[in-house]
Amino acid sequence: MPVPQQVTLTGKEFALDNHWKLELEGAVKENDVAGESLKAGLASRFHVSLAGTGSPSASGVIQLQLSPNAVSIGQATDRNTPALVEQAYRLTLSPKTVKIAASAAPGLFYGVQTLVQMIRRREGRLWLPEGDIVDWPDVQLRVIYWDDAHHLEHLDVLKHAVQQAAFFKINGFAIKLEGHFQYKSAPAITEPYALGRPELQELPAHVAFILKHPEYAPLRAFPTSNYEFCVTNRETYKLLFAMYDDLLEATRGSKYFVLSTDEPYYVGLAANSQCDEVTQAKTLGSVGKLLAEFVTKASNYLHDRGRTVLFWGEYPLKSEEITALPSHLVNGEVYGPEFDSVYRKHGIRQLIYTSTQGEEPLFPHYYVLPSTRRLHEKSPGNGRVADMFDLISFTPARQNADLMGAFVAGWADAGLHPEAFWLGYATGPAAAWHPASASPAELMNSFYDSFYGPEAQNMGRLYQLMSEQAQIWDDTWEISPSKFRTPIWGNSDKIFDPPRPAEDQTLPPLPIPSAGNLAISHDWKQENSRCLEIAASALQENDELLDLLYANLKTVNENRYNIEVFLSVAGLYRQNLEMILELGRINEMLKEAQTAAKQEKAIEAVAALDEALNAAAGI
Repeated sequence: MPVPQQVTLTGKEFALDNHWKLELEGAVKENDVAGESLKAGLASRFHVSLAGTGSPSASGVIQLQLSPNAVSIGQATDRNTPALVEQAYRLTLSPKTVKIAASAAPGLFYGVQTLVQMIRRREGRLWLPEGDIVDWPDVQLRVIYWDDAHHLEHLDVLKHAVQQAAFFKINGFAIKLEGHFQYKSAPAITEPYALGRPELQELPAHVAFILKHPEYAPLRAFPTSNYEFCVTNRETYKLLFAMYDDLLEATRGSKYFVLSTDEPYYVGLAANSQCDEVTQAKTLGSVGKLLAEFVTKASNYLHDRGRTVLFWGEYPLKSEEITALPSHLVNGEVYGPEFDSVYRKHGIRQLIYTSTQGEEPLFPHYYVLPSTRRLHEKSPGNGRVADMFDLISFTPARQNADLMGAFVAGWADAGLHPEAFWLGYATGPAAAWHPASASPAELMNSFYDSFYGPEAQNMGRLYQLMSEQAQIWDDTWEISPSKFRTPIWGNSDKIFDPPRPAEDQTLPPLPIPSAGNLAISHDWKQENSRCLEIAASALQENDELLDLLYANLKTVNENRYNIEVFLSVAGLYRQNLEMILELGRINEMLKEAQTAAKQEKAIEAVAALDEALNAAAGI
């Protein structure tokens, strides 16, 4: 993964073993990252150690070569041909010689990843196909969004995530930290165990996390909401620029800076004692132009310090207001012909934005639960991978926008572990590298093999069960207005006056026996028979899921931690299913108590109540 652009195979194979050696040619240095990655990949995945350059007797040689004009590329969407050539490589595979040639270091590195992914184990030996591959990306930038704001990985885990991303030819790692970075300029924001500058330097938002702190409440656009800064307050820029400086210092060597300006719904609407945006919006001519003024100030500050700024140029910005933005920006989304053509004319390049997860709890919807297995109606879908594949491969923006990449997000707001995102993180950028080259099903199965290794068992079924059980978990709950949580201040359409209640998940309550004769007012089990039926069936599938997870935990060599995370999530599925079934059993105990009370069998009635209470305590 991704599927190469040009592949010519003879149909023959040859063996690779410890008797092969490594040769570095051209401008390749001894400690080149491509060579180190090759040795590490062969050792960890296949227990192969290549002999050194000076080995006299070798059964074959792997040559890494860097030289100008080593690869010529074909057609591509991205007009920046030199950037694509830097990532291109030629891989020649023959029984005695495997050669990876590239014009630049990124291409050589990507050629190594393809070679490692192509090795197959069969009958105790390692095999490679004979043939030639010429490969280059369709677009230069393939970004994944790693949400570290809602939990915090150890530094070694983040490093591994970056390496894993590179293995799938992902060359942008946008990390959301919020309070998990030690801002010297804003210490009140910093949370426990936050990363410091030296730690972040080792790695190759929304602003509520700032404005929720009392120290920065005066910078809010609306005093009762921590959603947006007041963009006409000079102190807003003073704080932001100081925080930018902290991040710029900690990420030296990085090219891009993500200025997350998505969902700026209320810019230009504030008119209160601490923020007046309405007057400036009227002076400029619109709220969209006020947003453009903020983006210009913030992005120019970063651009002047050597960063290319990715932003989201969306509502309330209108197409006729795009010219108020600086052309050095890169827009992280496409918006349709009306907007994309104007961005293109103005010189602002764009990315295709998509997501491996949005609001779904516990696990992404890689597979979609059939409507016949649901309690509540839900809009049908094709699954996350299929949706990403279709958008990236066939978006009209390919004709209207000046595309340079794709941005695949994985939002952790709903509490998902980032290990659940890797299937989307790999397949989305694969579609960006070579659009429409393989079906979503083929990409998914290629991922299972590349991510877990050839020892993985029934991974398609495992992911289907993980996806469907997450949807069953969500579907078995009811939704009701919250009496306890903070009300919702507004949405993309308007500010709510008064604020609207948040929504909580709940379950239909069990009947409460009357004090006099233990009579119950309704039959919970009968009323929730469909839910109990779904839970009983899903519990059997949870048995199957756990069997698959434990079997793979024993056999896979790669990314075993990922399986351990899935085991924890599967345990959450199971707890919910067992709880629902136990509620049905408690209802039967309450019915038994009611019957015994009618028959004046006090001992039996009390015993049934005690059993019901013990069951409830055990949930």
